[in-house]
Amino acid sequence: MKAIIYTKYGPPEVLQLKEVEKPTINDDEVLIKIHATTVTAGDVKLRASEFPFMYWLPSRLMFGLTKPRNKIPGCELAGEIVTVGKKVKNFKTGDHIFGYSGFSFGANAEYISLPEQGVLTKKPINMSFEQAAAVPVGAITALHFLRRSIIQNGQSVLIYGASGSVGTYAIQLAKYFGTEVTAVCSTSNLELVRSLGAIEVVDYTKEDVTKSRKTYDIIFDTVGKTSFSDCKKLLNKDGTYLLSAVWKPSVYFKAFWSNLTSNEKAILGVANMNKEDLNYIKALIEAGKLTSVIDRHYPLDQIAEAHHYVEQGHKKGNVVINIRGNNQL
Repeated sequence: MKAIIYTKYGPPEVLQLKEVEKPTINDDEVLIKIHATTVTAGDVKLRASEFPFMYWLPSRLMFGLTKPRNKIPGCELAGEIVTVGKKVKNFKTGDHIFGYSGFSFGANAEYISLPEQGVLTKKPINMSFEQAAAVPVGAITALHFLRRSIIQNGQSVLIYGASGSVGTYAIQLAKYFGTEVTAVCSTSNLELVRSLGAIEVVDYTKEDVTKSRKTYDIIFDTVGKTSFSDCKKLLNKDGTYLLSAVWKPSVYFKAFWSNLTSNEKAILGVANMNKEDLNYIKALIEAGKLTSVIDRHYPLDQIAEAHHYVEQGHKKGNVVINIRGNNQL
């Protein structure tokens, strides 16, 4: 099979399309022919090994000290099951699925083997493979943080980084939960975030939202561009500040201290990726409450170009890698 391989950390050019052996499966696994995958901001950081100094060694120990431990990148996928293990009960050959491969990665390839009990479920009937591949990381992350804020009908929510993968899902989920959404993004994305359900929009190139007089019940920074100290004055009493995938120890300390000493709360960290949330997201998609936003499509052999684009930090929603047409059984 064809797969993207990288044997060292570095710029996008370290990614090479190679012919490798098709994976085998254990009794509790399924073999998936991948039709679409993605390039996420996390994929870009991992490929370049761009981790803050405090986390550099732990990250290298986790993902590979001198070179990547898992040589095939990518964690989001949608495709078709071609083989099932003897103990698999909930999937069968021919099922169209989508999911998340986790820290085993391996999704930037024509085939992947995954456990039945992993973050994997049947594809929404109203989505293409390309649309479905762009769902798991952004949608589950947005759901995870909004739930932790105990989001309620009638609240006001500010979403910073509203046009990215997490942000576009956060707008739709916050709207679904009955809140009034204010979205912060650049000029070129204002109409996009309005179309997703934002009642108000703030163009960060023209206005500093942290100087606003309006206050919110929830502030969700999906891109790590704000600070809790700047946003705290924008929170209503008992309000919550959400910050996903933050790395700075000082941010954690300030959040911990505020949680001990004030009514306003800060919730930081990373999402718990799980099958239950993926099924919940699938149900919302099939009910017409949630959709994926795709900025660009690339073929598998142009994945370096996709990484170059994503690392610029201006993608709208998601970047998808199309693999259909390359697959051969």
